[in-house]
Formats: sequence, C-alpha cells, structure tokens
Amino acid sequence: MAIGASPIQAVRWDGRRLAVLDQTLLPAQEAWLSLAGARDTADAIVRLAVRGAPNIGIAAAYGLAMELAARPSLGALEEGSEILLASRPTAVNLAWAVERVRTAALGAGPSTLASAARAEAQRIHASEDAASAALAAGGAAVLDGARTLLTHCNTGALATGGRGSALAVCIALAERHEGVKVLACETRPLLQGARLTAWELQRLGIPFALIVDGAAAGLLRGGEADAVVVGCDRVAANGDVANKVGTYAHALAARAAGVPFVVAGPTSTIDLATPTGDAIEIEERDAAEVLGFGGVLVAPADTPVRNPAFDVTPAGYVTALVTERGVAQPVDGASVAALVAEPAA
Repeated sequence: MAIGASPIQAVRWDGRRLAVLDQTLLPAQEAWLSLAGARDTADAIVRLAVRGAPNIGIAAAYGLAMELAARPSLGALEEGSEILLASRPTAVNLAWAVERVRTAALGAGPSTLASAARAEAQRIHASEDAASAALAAGGAAVLDGARTLLTHCNTGALATGGRGSALAVCIALAERHEGVKVLACETRPLLQGARLTAWELQRLGIPFALIVDGAAAGLLRGGEADAVVVGCDRVAANGDVANKVGTYAHALAARAAGVPFVVAGPTSTIDLATPTGDAIEIEERDAAEVLGFGGVLVAPADTPVRNPAFDVTPAGYVTALVTERGVAQPVDGASVAALVAEPAA
C-alpha cells in the first residue's frame, strides 16, 4: 500500500527554539506554539498541547536545554528540572529525558553547560526517531498475519518520535500487505483517538473506522479485529504496562476473545526502578474534562468525578512487548530486563 508521503510532525527544533503542534486544537486547526524555556514547555505538557510519552520526553529535554541557553547556571538547571518534572507524573519518559539532559549539563564545564544540554536533547530526539522505525518493523513482523488492528488513544507521530509506536506498527503492516485497516477507539474523555488518530490515519491514507470505546469488546468477541496494538507510558520491571485509561478493558476483552494484545513502545518507557504496576503513580486530571467537552457541559456541574488518565494492564495479559531493541514474549521480569540490558563488551 502506498502510504502518504508527507511526514506528520508534532515537534520541530531549529537549534534555538522548539515549535510544537498544538494538539488541543486538532483536527479543526493546525497551529504551532513557539516555546522558549522550561516553564512554557511544562505548561504545554500539562494542558496536552504536546502529549504522548516519548514526545513529552523530547519536549522536556529541549525545554531544559532552552532554559540553560537563556540562563546558563546550576540554579537554572535545578529550577528548570523541577518545573518540568512536576508537569505530568505517569509517563516515565519525562523524568528519563530531564535526567539525561541534567546529567550531561552537570558533566560539562560552566562555559559549555548550555551547549552540552542542547546536544543531549538533540540526541534524545534522534534516538526516539530511530526507535520508532525499528519497533515498527519488529511489530509488523510479530503481527504479520493480522489485517484488522484495534488501537486506543493516539500513538502516531503526534505522540512519539518518528512515525509513532503502536500506530507506526499499523503503518508498517499496511506498507507490507494489502487490506490492512484500523479500528480506532475514540478514547474518552479527551477523544485522542477521534481527534488525533483519525486525523493521522486520514492523512496517511490507511483505511480505518472510528468506534466508541465501549464497542471494542463486542467487536473483538465478534471476530472483527485480528489483534489489539497499543502504546505505553510506563512499563514496570515485571512487565505491567501503564497506558491511556481504557487500555486494561481492551486487554481483558482481547484475552476473552483469544486475540493477541500487543504493546509497542521505545525502551525509554521501561522503568526498572518501578517493580510492578501497583507502584506506578496514576495521574488524576481535572473533573472538567469529564463534565464537558468543547466548553459544553454534558453533566450537572456539581457531579462528582473520578478522572484517572491511565490504567495498568498486568503483564500476563500482554502477548508481546515490542521495542526498538527486540520483543519480549512472554512478557515478564526477565524478558523486560533483557530489553534494556547493556550488550556484552
């Protein structure tokens, strides 16, 4: 299949400033924000103008680098790091990227502190782009026999480096075989599937249908999807996976239907310091996201709300974890650790 040649980008770096596609306005409007430091980058992350675990990490890395370019000092390094780390708690990529830039800056002399930070941010960006290409190829091999893939949230170029994680697997499979199509879950409450995944698939020319989240289980039971493929925001040491809320329900439905449930993401989402999914901090977001949409209330204003942004799928429900460094299958502590182990000298 011929896939749309025009690359989709969510972040652009010109060497001095970071531009991010404001995803809160898609699909109605394509507007770019120009960011200049840690605070405005953190604000963009909090309000989901930039989102997706790998792209949050990329943006945070540049945010800290820009802060140091403006204020090359250890005080700015620590202050900028704290501001960015406080923006969102669940995706491990943010803390991973900030720590990499911070370490690079601390290892440089006072005169090269800012340039060292910028170089490290650029390395992070390049490595995430490369990881996307590698895991896409690996995921397409794992799912070679599948033709209809069900996915959740947004895991394309809007969320990661390169062409994405789970959506990049769908793209790679569509390039290999005719007849590949995607069932995209809308992803309540902020409709990342409806607003963003549908936008990407339409631009790419990949056949798809948008479904409400609650339809997924019945369609899987009816044999209308050959596999479920999703991304991840954090993978615990034992293989438990945190991803956009609603993912666990798809995993349960896939298990009941005998359908593979595959998680795709770069190794930067693996957190060996978190032993199990129970130890992952789940971000609880504002009630307004559930009470209304687009400024219109859909429930009484004083309705009590729970709004967890993520849920955790136990490793035992994950058929395979696909990364740029290989595939964990079965998914357990040993196979996950092997993915991030340093190669023998």
